[in-house]
Amino acid sequence: QVQLVESGGGLVQPGESLRLSCLASGFAFPYFRMTWYRQSAGKEREDIASQSGTYSGGIARYADSVQGRFTIPRDKEKQIVYLQMNSLKPEDQARYYCNAWAREIATNKELDYWGQGIQVTVSS
Repeated sequence: QVQLVESGGGLVQPGESLRLSCLASGFAFPYFRMTWYRQSAGKEREDIASQSGTYSGGIARYADSVQGRFTIPRDKEKQIVYLQMNSLKPEDQARYYCNAWAREIATNKELDYWGQGIQVTVSS
């Protein structure tokens, strides 16, 4: 059974740091592109950080809004992808979602899995 379980959210003050975790199970974690999305009230879901799978070189990409403040390290042994968030701003307040995506080579079928999301509140 595929599962993505996010943890680590909560309330922080502007300027502080927070690390989200996404524990993956039920699929070949190293080969999937892992992405963190976020959605705040009244806005569309936004792709903010991703890391490609092993076959694609494990390349990390970031949205301009978080570049230089967020990183997306991956622990392949523990099957966890993190979102390290530094220098948090009020506009980072959102619900954060973990996503795993890959295209099955044999069938060309897309595999697309989502976590339930976790709330991050940035407020003084």
